[in-house]
Amino acid sequence: MSDNVKTPDPDVTLVRELLEANRRSKTMFAAVSLGIFDALKDQPKTLATLAAELNCNADALERLLDANIGVALLEKSSAGYKNRSAANKYLTSTSPQRLTGYIKYSNDVLWKLWGHLEDAVREGKHRWTQVYGWDGPIFTNFFRDEVAKRDFLFGMHGYGLLSSPEVVAAFDLSRFKTICDLGGATGHLTIAACERYPSMRGIVFDLAAAAPLAREIVGESKVADRIQIVEGDFFADELPKADLYAVGRILHDWSEVKIKLLLKRIYDRLPTGGGLLIAEKLLNADKTGPGWAQMQSLNMLVCTEGKERTLAEYEALLKSAGFKTVDGRTTNSPLDATLAVK
Repeated sequence: MSDNVKTPDPDVTLVRELLEANRRSKTMFAAVSLGIFDALKDQPKTLATLAAELNCNADALERLLDANIGVALLEKSSAGYKNRSAANKYLTSTSPQRLTGYIKYSNDVLWKLWGHLEDAVREGKHRWTQVYGWDGPIFTNFFRDEVAKRDFLFGMHGYGLLSSPEVVAAFDLSRFKTICDLGGATGHLTIAACERYPSMRGIVFDLAAAAPLAREIVGESKVADRIQIVEGDFFADELPKADLYAVGRILHDWSEVKIKLLLKRIYDRLPTGGGLLIAEKLLNADKTGPGWAQMQSLNMLVCTEGKERTLAEYEALLKSAGFKTVDGRTTNSPLDATLAVK
């Protein structure tokens, strides 16, 4: 080896990796959007076959396919292009573990909002009006039509399948009789709790628009006979009776004023000894990590009223609502667990 070969500068390597990070994300997003992973879920296919099936320019498609090899989602052999395991498991629209809903939401909605992050930082406000000319209740947009609703809910469902089993295992919840998941979407957390605790019953409480999909998903589970779907707005309607409430990826959506309102409603409805299980990714005490929570907090900035918090920040909110004890546990999933007891 020549003595003139220089070791790469780690600083410039870091900057280059960050410079290309959004390109790698978009490479996956575009492949999902175009249906590439679905087209390859059963067998390898040649470039010519894929170009014809997907109605794409062959030269341009080849570049995208090869780039997905570069990000470790596809591979290529003499038989053609083929999905790798991550693509089959998480990026095909028929996989039970799919994340395609959240990927489509990220590509179609969040990508544009993140394009105005600088303005969000200057003003401290989400970018819906700037990007879409629209303002109002955030989740109205997610449920604007049936396709958008299912994409959003299935996106949440995909993350729920990864996180909910670990969240309900973070604490021993066997003493609780009924868990009510507020804003429970497809019921993934309630299903996970009822599967882990055989004597527990569950309630999925969410807006009427979310109920049909919740009934569909819960109905396919092994614990459907112990789970009830109840329609309602947790800010306005009476909460179902339970001794354990859960909020998963809910508190990070809202302002502190609205969080305090919701926590007070939950506290007043709980019996003494009842609990509240919070599923959110916790920031480190000094907020220097973890990276996922930091990125999600910026995501909340551009698209909601909320943010991610430390355990101490959640503890302050919970104790101001009246809760006696608060404990937090980190998990290996996209969400951590916090348990507050009345």
